[in-house]
Amino acid sequence: MALLITSRCINCDMCEPECPNQAISLGDAIYEIDVSRCTECVGHYETPTCQQVCPIDNTIIIDPQHTESRDALWEKFVLLHG
Repeated sequence: MALLITSRCINCDMCEPECPNQAISLGDAIYEIDVSRCTECVGHYETPTCQQVCPIDNTIIIDPQHTESRDALWEKFVLLHG
């Protein structure tokens, strides 16, 4: 699964520099996550760092439109980082 930044985002700039896959960027109104790059930090950390640093609870959630198994996330990590 990829993660999704909801409309609760306050554009605090905390998540973007923490993403090890460079999957987060500023969109038209709030930060957005590129599902093709998001591995939920699989291959890097135990839990997604963006969720850890976000000061607003439940702002970064599992994206129900992009479900992937842990194995699929690992494969994406390998493709991104060799």
